Amino acid sequence: MSNTVSGIPVQPLIYGPRTTPQADQGAGRGGFEDALRQAIDQVEELQANSEQQVGALLKGEQGDVHNVMIAIERADVAFQLMMQVRNKIVNAYQQVSQMQF
Repeated sequence: MSNTVSGIPVQPLIYGPRTTPQADQGAGRGGFEDALRQAIDQVEELQANSEQQVGALLKGEQGDVHNVMIAIERADVAFQLMMQVRNKIVNAYQQVSQMQF
């Protein structure tokens, strides 16, 4: 069996925890999971900010409806983007799980 496919090196699949030096070093420099977690945190922050602004508007503490609507739309667009990214990740996972090795 060849270790390359179309000139691209292929690594064997290893099930279980990784013990390679790259995996040990990768914990400190971030990765896909960290980027995803940060994006989700940003969406949650936008949502909390919009909820806080709506509450302040309803209490009469803030009279600027335009800024409240902008905050709501930012949170909505960020949430919709997050859902589309989630859908792409789920779709990619399903395609990979259907591959035959």
